[in-house]
Amino acid sequence: MAFKRRDKDAPRKDHKKDGSHKGHEAPARASGATAVDVVDRPEDEFAEFEFGGFSAENAPKPGRLGDTLVKSGAITTEQLARALHEQKRNGRRLGEILVAAGAIDERSLTTALSILLSLPVVNLHQVDVDVSVLKMLDEEFARAHLVVPVRDDAGTVVVACAEPRPELAEQLISRIGRPVRLEVASLSDVRWALDSNYRAISDVGSLVQAFKVVEESRRRGPDVAVPEIVADDAPIVQVVDRILTQAMRDRASDVHIEPSDDVVRVRFRIDGALSQILELPASMGPGLVSRIKIMAEMNIVERRRPQDGQLTVTIDGKEVDVRVSTVATIMGEKCVMRILDKTRSLLRLADLGMPTDTHYAYSKLVRAPFGMVLCAGPTGSGKTTTLYATVTEIGNEAMNVMTIEDPVEYVFPMINQIQTNDTAGLTFATGLKSILRQDPDVILVGEVRDVETTRVAVQSALTGHFVISSMHATDSVAALHRLLDMGIESFLVASSVLAVVGQRLLRRICTSCKTQYTPTDEELLFYEESGGEPKGTFYHGAGCNYCSHTGYLDRIGIYELLTMTPEIRRLIVGWATQEELRTLAVKQGMRTLRQEALSLVAQDVTTINEVIRSVYTL
Repeated sequence: MAFKRRDKDAPRKDHKKDGSHKGHEAPARASGATAVDVVDRPEDEFAEFEFGGFSAENAPKPGRLGDTLVKSGAITTEQLARALHEQKRNGRRLGEILVAAGAIDERSLTTALSILLSLPVVNLHQVDVDVSVLKMLDEEFARAHLVVPVRDDAGTVVVACAEPRPELAEQLISRIGRPVRLEVASLSDVRWALDSNYRAISDVGSLVQAFKVVEESRRRGPDVAVPEIVADDAPIVQVVDRILTQAMRDRASDVHIEPSDDVVRVRFRIDGALSQILELPASMGPGLVSRIKIMAEMNIVERRRPQDGQLTVTIDGKEVDVRVSTVATIMGEKCVMRILDKTRSLLRLADLGMPTDTHYAYSKLVRAPFGMVLCAGPTGSGKTTTLYATVTEIGNEAMNVMTIEDPVEYVFPMINQIQTNDTAGLTFATGLKSILRQDPDVILVGEVRDVETTRVAVQSALTGHFVISSMHATDSVAALHRLLDMGIESFLVASSVLAVVGQRLLRRICTSCKTQYTPTDEELLFYEESGGEPKGTFYHGAGCNYCSHTGYLDRIGIYELLTMTPEIRRLIVGWATQEELRTLAVKQGMRTLRQEALSLVAQDVTTINEVIRSVYTL
């Protein structure tokens, strides 16, 4: 739909008697764009058109999205009423509320908007945004109104938007200074396109130049203060803010700031894999780390001793917790920031990706009145997500659920959560002892990482409490041997542990660029020797805008569930080897991590190369 300015006093001579504009097809037949004028009364703008079955008499007014959805049968009157009440309470967009409540999916919402305003739908994953057109609109306005300038079409700027309306078109014309044609895109696609194209780090080059100017002035006047670390508008402060903002937009879990001989590398871990984002001058390294230390209330003078800290920042309207760790390397201080997005929706146990039988068996185990269940895996394998999903599943008003965590990543309204504090002497071990005097039914221990904590957790499981915890181990069998290596007696391990879940996260193939390919000889040999199902066609991601040309988007969990049967307990008491335990567990029905991973390859969810990278064991 093309919009252009029009004199409000000028007569409109292009109306036909049938209600359509001269020179344009009626929207009931047309699927493409339709040209209309923007007038002072947008509420009457589309009154003469038919909207997917609505006649001129009963067509909803622009902005009456709820009426359209109700009349089309997409939602009920009650669902609309609840959504409108929620909208008045928090000011969020109506469509966003309906999608979040599960009343309608994004595709149906986008289709309804397209019908309502006779606008075409655009798939932002399959179009390349013209950078020169993007620069015509400032980021603040684009994010506030959820619009993305896409391309120049013969002098008309095509703009994708989540909620098109005539007054928005008028505002776009004023800001861009050219005719505008609106197209509809889903809300998540528009937000993705905003994050992908409005890069927070795009102007870091100018900040680096400003930093060099400050450095030069300091060399000339050594008594000058150090503004690049403290002042809000200093180059170092701006660079740190932009790095954190871009990390959030890229869904990064960790940010690595790594000094080397001549540069400072900034890398993001996205979906479990590191990728380099920035290269900064080596001289900026100490200033970057000092700024982060100030934000995390760490000691900026101490540069030799490893330090840990925590900070909270607001990025794009979201409150984000960041855990900070620094360590001295031969090239200078290295800093890693782990980003904990509290607004991210928590998964339920049924949504973790467990096979049906594994989910059924695990759900029964975690409802036991006492005993211990462990989640085992390396760093970043999703153990905390599994623990939270378990607590959400079993917690209710009749239970006293208590946790001891470092840090508390997500807050639950009906659960008593304790944050460790080494300065105050509140460790996992001391906190767990205190919890036992609080009459708990379920205890979540963030991690059993030392002998004292492990021993108290085992004793708690043996004295009538249900304990769930995580442990760093390669798989479920290795977790049992870690307990034995910590000095926990074998008969206590056999008596207290109900089950161990070994897990990993694998990157999914991007659905937008999924295509056939021929694996290498080494990949095929691994797949066949590992017992993969015979198949003739393999898929991978070719790389597209949506997945940042990685071929992968998001991750899925794979799980092996080791249940403590009487036979397994006897082997543990007898200090059997890991191989003996694994052989018996597989014989009794446990599917290993490798088997689960290869089943996802057979289902074209992930690739052989990703299995080798994340799961492969000798």
